[in-house]
Amino acid sequence: MKIALFAIALLLLFNTAIAGLLTVIEFGLGFWVNLLFSQSIGGCIALINAPLLLRIAPGWKRILVLLAGLPLSVILGIALPHGLLGWPLHPTPLVWQSFAIGMMFAVIGSTVFLLSERVHRLDNEVRQRRLIEAEQARRETEAHLKLLQAQIEPHFLFNTLANVGSLIDSDPLRARRLLDRLNDWLRAALARTRSPQASLGDELTLLENWLEILAVRFGPRLAWQFDADAGCRALPFPPMLLQPLLENAVRHGIEPRIGGGRVRLAARQTGSRLCIEVIDDGVGFPPAPTPQAAGAGLDNVRARIAALYGDQGRLELLANATGGVTARLELPCAH
Repeated sequence: MKIALFAIALLLLFNTAIAGLLTVIEFGLGFWVNLLFSQSIGGCIALINAPLLLRIAPGWKRILVLLAGLPLSVILGIALPHGLLGWPLHPTPLVWQSFAIGMMFAVIGSTVFLLSERVHRLDNEVRQRRLIEAEQARRETEAHLKLLQAQIEPHFLFNTLANVGSLIDSDPLRARRLLDRLNDWLRAALARTRSPQASLGDELTLLENWLEILAVRFGPRLAWQFDADAGCRALPFPPMLLQPLLENAVRHGIEPRIGGGRVRLAARQTGSRLCIEVIDDGVGFPPAPTPQAAGAGLDNVRARIAALYGDQGRLELLANATGGVTARLELPCAH
């Protein structure tokens, strides 16, 4: 509706400018007569040709429509004010001059109309192409995230099943308890990964169940602590992003240490940033490898962070002064 009103206002302004120009060069019988003729001719051209051009695709058919429509529009535009003023319509020199001037401005106006219509069509095509590209990029990102998540989950499953296999002969009761815990964890994990609107609190609950599974094997050698207030727990959070960090802390820090150790997860919100630290008091980094060489699990976490947050997300590993390692995850807060 706004576009139509704008087009009408532009047409009236264009016709008025033509009437003013003709009056300046002393053509016709004064400004008001020139205004009546210019508005009539311009209105007939727009009303007859514009709807036809919008319905016909670019090509030779449009050219035929213009060749027939423009002269007819100008003739009708000249005849209409003659009838309103009660003037007889004869092929006088003034009428022929009016027809020639009307055809000239009709060609100019039609050219401007066709060019603007083409620009509008090209702009719509570019927008449509960008929407398609954005949708494809979104689908590719989702597929990439699902692939990375699928790589993370089997790693834990295979380790747990291997532990069950080793306990079946030596301690069947503990093996049974481990299978029961694994069954509960799988139910919660499947519901978690299928929910696009889960929170950090949901993720921490899932990690509690996961640590309970490890506790069946580690016993008192594994202790943990979660520090996250209600505000942090309510924040949206992607599934399965923290488990590889805890698994890395247990596997490379706590398990090799005589007597085991403790893992602490601390989450805090600072402005528009969410910082989560997974701190262990294990054996720390080995002498040779660099802190970045921590396995495929952390590589997958970094890939997911890059896919979800780009440069706004960051994961770094830091050596603790008193022993052990801190995995620090910084993400933008999503509300």
